[in-house]
Amino acid sequence: MNSNNKRIPAMHRTPLAALAALIVSTGLASQAMAQDNTAAAPATAPAAPQPQTQAQTQTLKEVVVTANPLGSDLNEMVAPVSTLGGDALAVRQTSTIGETLNGIPGVASSYFGPNASRPAIRGLDGDRIKMLQSGGSTLDASSLSYDHAVPIDPLVAEKIEVVRGPAALMYGGNALGGVVNVIDNRIPRDPITGVSGAADVSGTIGGDKGRNASGLLEAGNGTFAVHADAFVRQTSDLRIPGFARSGNLRATQPLPEGQSEPYGTLPNTSSHQEGGSMGGSYTWADGFVGANYSTYRNDYGTPADEEARIKMRQDRIGLAGEARNLAGATNGIIESVKANFNYTDYEHRELDNGVTGTTFKNRGWDTRLEATHGKIGNMSGVIGTQFGHSDFSALGEEAFVPSTTTDNAALFVFEEMPLNSSGDFKLNLGGRIDHSSVKSTANGNDRFTDDSRTFNAGSASAGLLYKLNPVWSVTSNLSYTERAPTFYELYANGPHLATNAYEIGDPNANKERATSIDLGMRFKQGQHSGGVSGYYSHFQNYLALLNTGAFRDAEGNVVAAGSEGALPVLQYTGVPATLYGFEAEGKTRLLQKMLTTGDTLDFEARADYVHGENRSNGEPLPRLAPLRVGGSLVYAAGPWGARINVDWNARQTRVPTGDTPTDAYTMLGVSLTYKVKVSGTQTLFYVRGDNLTNTEARSATSILREIAPLPGRSVKIGMRTMF
Repeated sequence: MNSNNKRIPAMHRTPLAALAALIVSTGLASQAMAQDNTAAAPATAPAAPQPQTQAQTQTLKEVVVTANPLGSDLNEMVAPVSTLGGDALAVRQTSTIGETLNGIPGVASSYFGPNASRPAIRGLDGDRIKMLQSGGSTLDASSLSYDHAVPIDPLVAEKIEVVRGPAALMYGGNALGGVVNVIDNRIPRDPITGVSGAADVSGTIGGDKGRNASGLLEAGNGTFAVHADAFVRQTSDLRIPGFARSGNLRATQPLPEGQSEPYGTLPNTSSHQEGGSMGGSYTWADGFVGANYSTYRNDYGTPADEEARIKMRQDRIGLAGEARNLAGATNGIIESVKANFNYTDYEHRELDNGVTGTTFKNRGWDTRLEATHGKIGNMSGVIGTQFGHSDFSALGEEAFVPSTTTDNAALFVFEEMPLNSSGDFKLNLGGRIDHSSVKSTANGNDRFTDDSRTFNAGSASAGLLYKLNPVWSVTSNLSYTERAPTFYELYANGPHLATNAYEIGDPNANKERATSIDLGMRFKQGQHSGGVSGYYSHFQNYLALLNTGAFRDAEGNVVAAGSEGALPVLQYTGVPATLYGFEAEGKTRLLQKMLTTGDTLDFEARADYVHGENRSNGEPLPRLAPLRVGGSLVYAAGPWGARINVDWNARQTRVPTGDTPTDAYTMLGVSLTYKVKVSGTQTLFYVRGDNLTNTEARSATSILREIAPLPGRSVKIGMRTMF
């Protein structure tokens, strides 16, 4: 679609209207279901206890909802999707979402020390990766700056779904690179009878010396369900294998006389995180409607400045509802309705020597309504709409962005159709139209101006899945995506501590546009499975933060290079760019019945690579992960489990001018688990060792690679009990 670049007043909507739509849609749906006594029970509804048959004892298929609103088995997805949950998530989780997911094929981390990192997918990060909490948006400031943490702790996650590649069809242009959906049960979705819960405690020797505890409690009478959870995490300054500053930096920029190089510990990286939630639902056989309140607090240091700390808080109210099996009450027009509404109040203060320098606030709401329509011929699909509003402000002398108001509205459609009678050949089609407006307010700051922009962005995709036979299948996906510039890409103008640079936006920036193709092949036969996918993205207008070669001081005055307080000037500029690469993973059964009658030994392999280039000058795009190859031996014997991981990261020498290459490194990790069931409880004991060789490693995807190496040797010991 053509963007409207005229500066006009921002549109205004109220959360009351969105809330009313949510209540009306779920209320009417539940009333319709009450009148339709002949509707069949859904596949997800709890069934009465029945004697187990051989078919019932088979492993249930894992259904993914983030990339396909109709719900689809993981092995039947067109888009490349990874999931992490259960025991694997409990053992793997770290203090940030980015580090928890780092190493999944195609997924890296923007690592800004141990307390702040976002996932980077296929070489894209920041506003191009959409972070969701149980399918709903959550407002923060994490895409604005690398030192801003994501206010979602992995301790509260039930499952995490990662969609690799363009997902803007369902979630807008800022899902151009992918989606990370952290799924919890804070609003119970299904009937609960009785009381159940879980508790998790763990501690780390070495590394960040983390002490973690979380717990949840759920109860219900089959109609009303309640949920409560809480978590707390305390960490110390991170232990590292050697010097904090790289050898190159120590040689070219020695510290002033009298200052010693940090060694063995990364200064100012301690943290304290805590939070919790309370929620409840009214449930029935074919749906639910519920509400939740959650809170998150984080007080952490940043390795970019030994005297700087960030105090963060987020309070969030969520409403959600779903009604299924509506065909009888709607003459087959609507099969189901799903809706959610979220209001977020976010604030963080950046302190220097205990004095607040800048305060960031982001308050707003987001609502989404989806309806699954009845079949049109053989075609099933979902139509939906989404609205959002946010008020962002950055107050203080060090603010590098103005206060802004952003409004969004969208319509989208997703359709799926089998192309043969067996359903082994199917087509996915869809499109989305987004309208957004951004309005900036100077508030008397000379660096900023009052301004406004509006954008219309369109996205479309077509995907195919073809099952060659019961073992092999191939996928392909073609998409066109448009992303409107964010407020900081438009209006930034000031010194930015996280990048140690003076950043300038482009108030005349155009939409980011990309055409992408994804090809994949998968197989699954018994205990053997695997897949490989290749992708290519052609950007007509990639908004890159480029070094202009000029220098300014903190007040914005042009100064000479090398002068006191000189900061390199980085400016957001639209350039033609290309990204391509691959991901591969597989699992095979090596041995079984070795030491016992039921033990197994599996081998897992993984690899990925991404190549990015600015076509206007041939330079590489910044912060790209190098070739990564990993393998694991996984042993299981009854309640026991063991894993050995070896992951190799190649050198990254393809960096833009001014960036620093990184050396190759190999990480060795080991984990051991034991599961025991006693009197209705199930307890998982686990031990995980990371970087056991204490290798000094620096991440190519981190802007702090020169001053913040990855963690040194650590051992985590934990226990998770469910009842």
